[in-house]
Amino acid sequence: MPAPGTPLDQLGFLTIGTFDPADPGPGHEATLAMVELGERLGFDSAWLRHRHLQPGISSPVAVLAALTQRTRRIALGTAVTPLAWENPLRLAEDLATVDVLSGGRLNPGVSVGPPMHWDDVREALYPDTADREDFSYARVERLLRFVRGERASTFVGREGVVEEWSDRVQPQSPGLAGRMWYGGASLRSAAWAGEHGMHLLTSSVVKAEEAEDFAEVQASHVQAFRAANPTGRVSQGLVVIPTDSATPEQRARYAAYVEARTPRTTAPQGPARLLFARDLLGSSEEIAEALYAHAGFREVTEVVFALPFDFAPEDYVQILTDTATRLGPALGWRSGG
Repeated sequence: MPAPGTPLDQLGFLTIGTFDPADPGPGHEATLAMVELGERLGFDSAWLRHRHLQPGISSPVAVLAALTQRTRRIALGTAVTPLAWENPLRLAEDLATVDVLSGGRLNPGVSVGPPMHWDDVREALYPDTADREDFSYARVERLLRFVRGERASTFVGREGVVEEWSDRVQPQSPGLAGRMWYGGASLRSAAWAGEHGMHLLTSSVVKAEEAEDFAEVQASHVQAFRAANPTGRVSQGLVVIPTDSATPEQRARYAAYVEARTPRTTAPQGPARLLFARDLLGSSEEIAEALYAHAGFREVTEVVFALPFDFAPEDYVQILTDTATRLGPALGWRSGG
């Protein structure tokens, strides 16, 4: 159980990749540049959020494909891809292709459940099959089967003069199956991920099922996962904003951002009783102290710190630089760069 003196093993970051809908190119380029910076700073991994019908990255697999050609070492992941929007067979092909292009650096994170605003998008997404679509864990199981190389077709062989058909996804990237993650917010999801040989992504949102203390709930999820999969990896994700090298103007804006988001952290929210983690703002020393006091953090040796939404590129540079050069070392992490 990590404590002061126990080093953090893996340090990653997560971005939503925002952009201007009227001119999306610069925002996407900024995301690519941010991950390139992360690699130069020595981060172990960079992860992209998946956002549909929003000015955030709607196709992280495509962006990650671009990143395979602009980075060489850093692991690349999604946190997370909602499978309700995906055909598992087609997604398996895309993931395998990007993993091959990256040289085996892809870490796909997925989740299940009905699409957000389901009643508003169902006709566009599944006009003929909306009432028959299965948004349960079975959708993940289909994806895992295809990624693992199980049969996807009953036909295999030559057709015509040149066409060769396989009965499994092509290309195959054998190591990819060992790098599949599940983003879970409930005790059941954490245990399910462990039982099915996946790794676990915990985030800044959990369901208040067994308690109303975020850290306590998150710790229980990690424990449930490890009971089912003792050798699986777990990564904790919180919004962390170190201010060591921030300007006074940046510090004021960061404080206002955190203050506006704090009320939702005081009690479970909505019918699903969602608990939101408090954003951690302050010097790297102060954040490290808060993390070591956090029951969820004490259960992990890997983190994927989430970057705040809608900050300026220079803010992200400052936050990433402080995280890699000050906060990471304060947690015992050593750069992999």
